Amino acid sequence: MAQGRHKPVTMYLRPSCPFCLMARELLEARQVGVDEIDINVEPERRGEMIEKSGRRTVPQIFINDVPIGGYDELAALARSGRLDELLGRD
Repeated sequence: MAQGRHKPVTMYLRPSCPFCLMARELLEARQVGVDEIDINVEPERRGEMIEKSGRRTVPQIFINDVPIGGYDELAALARSGRLDELLGRD
């Protein structure tokens, strides 16, 4: 995936999760590179996700290590125009 100039984005996900796929598509459409952590492949990282986000569901998305939530929160940020701001884009 192409990585433009923006703050780092990390997403904990499961490949079978439709909300994870929608989040990936939303970020890809904005040419945002994402460090994806598949908790099926690395189940020990699920505890890390819960500790960092306080949530148990996927996706959990972080921008510059700040938890923003899941797909619904990501989509709301995109609709409001705040996503680009959080990513450090002008």
